[in-house]
Amino acid sequence: MAQLPPEYLDPNTPPDVVVTDRIRPPIEEPTLGEPLGRPAPGLPTVPDTPAHPLVTVGDSLTHGMISGAVLHTELSWPAQVAERLGIGSFPVPSYNGPLGGLPLNIEELLRKLQSRYGSDLSLVEKLGLPIDVQRLVDANEDYWERGPGHASPRTDLRYANLGIYGWDVRDALSYTAGRAAAGQGRPTKDEFTGARPENDNDIAANSVLAPFGGDATQLSSAAAHGADGGIGVLVVVLGANNALGSVTAKKVDWSQAGYDNLDEKHRFNVWQPSHFAAEYAELVRAVRGIPARTVLLATVPHVTIAPIAKGVNPDNPGQKWRDGSRYFPFYTDPWVEESAFRPGRHRHLTHQQARAIDSAIDQYNDSILDAIRAARREGRDWRVLDLCGVLDGLSFRRFASDAAAAEANGWVPRALPAPIADLDTRFFSSDATGRHAGGLFGLDGIHPTTCGYGIIAQAVLDALGTGQPVDFAALRGRDTLNANPPALLDAALDLLSPFLSLFVSAG
Repeated sequence: MAQLPPEYLDPNTPPDVVVTDRIRPPIEEPTLGEPLGRPAPGLPTVPDTPAHPLVTVGDSLTHGMISGAVLHTELSWPAQVAERLGIGSFPVPSYNGPLGGLPLNIEELLRKLQSRYGSDLSLVEKLGLPIDVQRLVDANEDYWERGPGHASPRTDLRYANLGIYGWDVRDALSYTAGRAAAGQGRPTKDEFTGARPENDNDIAANSVLAPFGGDATQLSSAAAHGADGGIGVLVVVLGANNALGSVTAKKVDWSQAGYDNLDEKHRFNVWQPSHFAAEYAELVRAVRGIPARTVLLATVPHVTIAPIAKGVNPDNPGQKWRDGSRYFPFYTDPWVEESAFRPGRHRHLTHQQARAIDSAIDQYNDSILDAIRAARREGRDWRVLDLCGVLDGLSFRRFASDAAAAEANGWVPRALPAPIADLDTRFFSSDATGRHAGGLFGLDGIHPTTCGYGIIAQAVLDALGTGQPVDFAALRGRDTLNANPPALLDAALDLLSPFLSLFVSAG
């Protein structure tokens, strides 16, 4: 492959990243066109009627995070899939704090402020709003750090949705319920400026893993379901958090030695492809031992598309780095106005860094697809859930609103069902007149809305080739953000941005 010119490249990119400048086409065939081979000796046996029709393992996308909090888990994509498959019982964890959900529900925070201030803010109210925000988030912090939310989780119900927000591949392999319980039990400080509860991820992890015992990990918990009567469909959606931290922090820290150590990996936010391949190979070995009739492995989406990374061009607003390019010159926080953006003042990624991140993710997905092909040759019904292709096909600012970039990249748009056809991937914007932009991502700019989760659910059903289609008309009515857009959002966004930046990193 020809080397790109220097102006396309970031000099700090590791040599094992093959940087490219075109998107890969979406994967149309979940089996990758690989026929099932003769079953290899020693394949796990699955009963004709598995005790667990659906089990899901993943990060925040699977857990059900929306607008900064795990809530409405009954509407997470795993729960939606279970409903459309006619599965009568699909246990999911639930979280209910003062603002609803863990760690902090931005939508509910806005609605409480709106109930006090209305749909607009006067100058005096703008001065008072941060005080009310602090009061609300402090009450939420107290609930999870020292109140009822800090209590030990129930252990009498083993959930079928094993998603845990913020987790990467190593966490799924090694992070135990005992470690999470110890983290949950660490002393916390009641900080006046605290927006995000301390140890929130351990609270969430313990709630999911504790029913399986102190030594349980995500993958061993899935294996426990498999040993207890078998699994019909196992869906694994992991890997996004091996790159997502770069776009939330607006800086790139490539993985080095220690990437596979729970105590050291926090120093990195993008895994080198060789490191990701090594981690994912361990995950594949674990999944191979789980008695599951069908396994779906999800590709990793291009995290630079998420609206938490807002493309800007201060010299030529609204324009890409070059005509036909999919990249803007810079990517910054969504609350920064393009006309006000200054590289020396605002945290950001460059287009060279974004291109390198996306290229690394392409290589992550090569590892995932190779694992699926190998498994199918052994007679295992493994398939791909192409979440990367789904997000690429929905990207608004990258392709849908830029005909030149769409043509240059051979972009294949993904058609939305009629009831949600007006929604897009821009950062959510609304005021008293309604929604003005977005609708597929929640208020944290990272996680889908309920309608967005419906798209993932439908992609799972399509990959399985079974089940009733998602009822998007009904789903939109249950999507609180799109059914009733917050009237105060646009007016309060600048004032809320210091708080938003503190807890948008949960992935």
